[in-house]
Amino acid sequence: MLDIWRVCVGPPLALHRWAAKGVFWTKGQEKAEEDRSKVDDLRGSPMSVGNLEELIDENHAIVSSSVLSVVGLLQDEVDPMVSVMKVEKAPLESYADIGGLDAQIQEIKEAVELPLTHPELYEDIGIRPPKGVILYGEPGTGKTLLAKAVANSTSATFLRVVGSELIQKYLGDGPKLVRELFRVADDLSPSIVFIDEIDAIGTKRYDAHSGGEREIQRTMLELLNQLDGFDSRGDVKVILATNRIESLDPALLRPGRIDRKIEFPLPDIKTRRRIFQIHTSRMTLADDVNLEEFVMTKDEFSGADIKAICTEAGLLALRERRMKVRYIQFLVEFSLNLGTMAGEIFQPPFPSFVSETLFSRFI
Repeated sequence: MLDIWRVCVGPPLALHRWAAKGVFWTKGQEKAEEDRSKVDDLRGSPMSVGNLEELIDENHAIVSSSVLSVVGLLQDEVDPMVSVMKVEKAPLESYADIGGLDAQIQEIKEAVELPLTHPELYEDIGIRPPKGVILYGEPGTGKTLLAKAVANSTSATFLRVVGSELIQKYLGDGPKLVRELFRVADDLSPSIVFIDEIDAIGTKRYDAHSGGEREIQRTMLELLNQLDGFDSRGDVKVILATNRIESLDPALLRPGRIDRKIEFPLPDIKTRRRIFQIHTSRMTLADDVNLEEFVMTKDEFSGADIKAICTEAGLLALRERRMKVRYIQFLVEFSLNLGTMAGEIFQPPFPSFVSETLFSRFI
């Protein structure tokens, strides 16, 4: 009787237990499948693939599916070095910070700024504006400063590169970088390309004896092609700067590539006075300071020398815990930088106003 009860009663109880377990297992499986589908949605691409029916303009297009939309445009691949060359923040220097150089400022405005802002003036008169200019002169005469002022005053895209950056290690990378530079300048036009120290790659061609020299000449040839090739560079202006214009290749300086050469001479008396006024306008000077003595000296010095003299005189005043810059501090720095006027005052016995700090700098 007990065996019959086990046969009749036992299986239903077991089936009930299995069914109960099966119900719980099914609910857990559904929750796991739901979580897995959510994870898959997160892992997948946020956009679906559709068919592009028609391109309306650069920012709009017609897509076959109604649930899709154009959320962005993929940009062309650009060399990271070219991206770094773009000046994102305009320099603080302006034309007012340049002492003298009125003729040079006028020339670069006519050749670079005016064609970008008012091209109709050149069309009315029937001429083509210059493609590029070269700034040359002694070191410290304001070539790079003027280029910064141009970047500050214009709204055009400004690309700055040093000539040595175009010299690459591997064969063909230098010309490729030059092509990328001008392609980006053309895409972002109106734009200005400033190449400083152009003599690093633009020297006169000669019989090269090494692979590195031949690569530098290939880079220069690509630059020549970009300056005056088949492609028009209407809204792209080029500014070159160098201290050694006599070493540059004549093909680089010929009209059609570089149409205007702007010389930066050493400052004359009027320019010196203006530069001293600019650099001392925010300085607290003592009553005994007479800058005309430094302006009228016969020594030749550049604007960078004047800036260094004013800065060092201020630092010397800070060293002596003084709130004003005295004449003797200007005289010391002028003598140290230019090697003159020291014998006129620093001969024993020394004057009483020469402190030990000043005297120690001559020992």
